[in-house]
Amino acid sequence: MLNTLLVYLSYPFVRYALIVGVLIALCSSLLGVTLVLKRFSFIGDGLSHVAFGAMAIAAVLNMTNRMLIVLPITVICAVLLLRTGQNSKIKGDAAIAMISVGALAFGYLLMSLFSTSANLSGDVCGALFGSTSILTLSKTDVWLCILLSAAVLFFFVLFYHRIFDVTFDENFSRAAGTKVDAANLMIAVITAVIIVLAMNLVGSLLISALIIFPALCAMRIFRSFFSVTVCAAVVSVSCAFLGIVISILAGTPVGSTVVAADVAAFAICALIGKIRGE
Repeated sequence: MLNTLLVYLSYPFVRYALIVGVLIALCSSLLGVTLVLKRFSFIGDGLSHVAFGAMAIAAVLNMTNRMLIVLPITVICAVLLLRTGQNSKIKGDAAIAMISVGALAFGYLLMSLFSTSANLSGDVCGALFGSTSILTLSKTDVWLCILLSAAVLFFFVLFYHRIFDVTFDENFSRAAGTKVDAANLMIAVITAVIIVLAMNLVGSLLISALIIFPALCAMRIFRSFFSVTVCAAVVSVSCAFLGIVISILAGTPVGSTVVAADVAAFAICALIGKIRGE
């Protein structure tokens, strides 16, 4: 098996998939801890459906570089979702559900009416659950992912203390002079970027798993914000690497295999936490 893996690693597309998968997992885990603690976990679900709708628009327009339309639309909807969630008439969970279902239905409707593909069901299934697109990345795709991931890591490290403050107590942070609205806006935009990147890895319906499971795994073992964040990053990167390797060797769907690895990691961490009496 090791020899087979080494043979696969000699191919550039396998190395590209591992690089992109690890970077996406790392970025997802960092924001995942904040989103879980703020009880806003399913923003990933809502934005992933928005990205699916934007991808449908790009497909109808026959755009070769779909990122040009998917990323801006997802970022704009992240901002709108944040503003709508702050509206007293439409609570956060209702806003996510509204945008999520609407974008998913709109995207599928567009693909059904205007798609020129002979395999519409296959295209939709691939977009929703992940496909082999992670194994067909070009050098340009990889460098774009590296640049966007570096930007996410830069902003997370630079504004770590501000993110920490708004995660636990927004009212106290606002009283202490922290620009809470700006911090929440930054978190929403970064989350949108991660969602767009992650669609190639696990598809739009499984993206929430990359955000939620590593954070929950870490919370079963550690209690401090920093320890949970570091542990979530380690778990997420390990599961992504293992999932992609197993997928390549066993011929299983990449996205589902990565999520299965996350679920297994959660079961192990939950057992460890129970043994420790956490």
